[in-house]
Amino acid sequence: MTQEMQIKSVDIPIPPECNIILGQSHFIKTIEDLYEIIVTSNPQAKFGIAFSEASGPRLVRTEGTDDELARTAAENVMKISSGHCFLIIMRNIFPISILNQIKNCQEVVNIFAATSNPLKVLVAMEGDRGAIIGVMDGFTPIGIENERDVIKRKKFLRDIGYKK
Repeated sequence: MTQEMQIKSVDIPIPPECNIILGQSHFIKTIEDLYEIIVTSNPQAKFGIAFSEASGPRLVRTEGTDDELARTAAENVMKISSGHCFLIIMRNIFPISILNQIKNCQEVVNIFAATSNPLKVLVAMEGDRGAIIGVMDGFTPIGIENERDVIKRKKFLRDIGYKK
């Protein structure tokens, strides 16, 4: 019997001074591998990870160095309600510092977002199955940068230490 598919939009609140990485993977050991990637990249990072199993007990698994961030990640993964997705919420580290290592993790299939912007996750639901079909990261553009904006962008990158 075919069920009707529903599309829902899920707001993902990002705690102050935090960034997130939302992705998809395929195996239960993802949660431990992502923990090791982050902690070996930056031992001072405060983070929480949640991973949703797609079969078996179908639990949301958590890890991290910050219980509040791990709990928030788990609550958001429950709202997303899609199998084999993971959410990392991090403080004192930017996604750019760990994104390539995460993409190279053998279980990681896809990265949907790496941001500190307001985030909405678009999810297709059919019965007890859910799939992330996209994200809304931040807001729409309101113009094209001018020379003054270029100067500000370049200064910002140097102020935060990403350019010399």
